[in-house]
Amino acid sequence: MNDRDRALLLRLLAGVPLVEEPYRAIAAELGMTEAEVIARTEALLSRGIIRRFAVRVDHRKAGILVNAMVAWRVPPGDVARVAEVMARFPEVTHCYERAVVPGRWDYNLYAVLHGRCRAEVDRSIAQLSRAAGIADYTVLVSTRELKRTPPGLALLLQEGVR
Repeated sequence: MNDRDRALLLRLLAGVPLVEEPYRAIAAELGMTEAEVIARTEALLSRGIIRRFAVRVDHRKAGILVNAMVAWRVPPGDVARVAEVMARFPEVTHCYERAVVPGRWDYNLYAVLHGRCRAEVDRSIAQLSRAAGIADYTVLVSTRELKRTPPGLALLLQEGVR
């Protein structure tokens, strides 16, 4: 990577502007052409320096104010079926199995849900419970959002990419 690649990489980590021509806007900021920004981005992707180029929505600004992780106690032989049922719900963004800690934490399936208000999320959880036939669960609701660092930024800074 050269200095222009590093500058582009750091700019992309800061987010792509929500404008009609985002690559042109980035190019103007960096003193590049739009074609150069696109070509360098594609090269960084093909070389594996950028592993993923995706949208991350600020869910709070979009009106999604409640985030809940629901920990379910599911019989071990039923986890795949229950997970499949839960994963069909659009409110569920993550669904995964974890090992139990006997005597301390006996929940083994987790589903993360989002909604505009607590009542909406609670209704979704009740629907999940009925659909999956699992009534043994606990709900953990986030009370605040902690600072998020874009993936890879800490590593880049640690490696001296500035």
